Amino acid sequence: MSIDSPSSAGLGYDPATQPKRPDATLGELFSEMTSELSTLFRKEVELAKVESKEELKRAGVAGGAFGGAGLSAFFALFFVSFALARWISEAIHPAWAFLIVGLLWAIAAAVLLSVARKKAKEIEPMPTTTQTLKEDAQWVRTQTS
Repeated sequence: MSIDSPSSAGLGYDPATQPKRPDATLGELFSEMTSELSTLFRKEVELAKVESKEELKRAGVAGGAFGGAGLSAFFALFFVSFALARWISEAIHPAWAFLIVGLLWAIAAAVLLSVARKKAKEIEPMPTTTQTLKEDAQWVRTQTS
């Protein structure tokens, strides 16, 4: 039994001790590695673009929610406040009536802001790309060591 031929002993290929491509030159291996890295980074950029578009859509929805909340609050505040204050002013001084209505709309605005913040927090900045970049960095470290 020869040390040079593990397959003759029935052990098969051992990746820890046997080169994957013993006939390849260092230049060929380096060229292949740089080509693979280049392809890997191109794929990561493509993934980042796709993921960015998805996140921008989510950000657009959250922005629309903020805008809709603001516009709705404006019109509601203007029309309903005036009507409600006029109705309350029949029982108390008009200044107090308008103050009460203003406080009610401040509470409504706080609720709308809370909903908008919740939607904005759901936006994740490219989670898949971040994870695969970490995996790629680990792969490069194992290839170069």
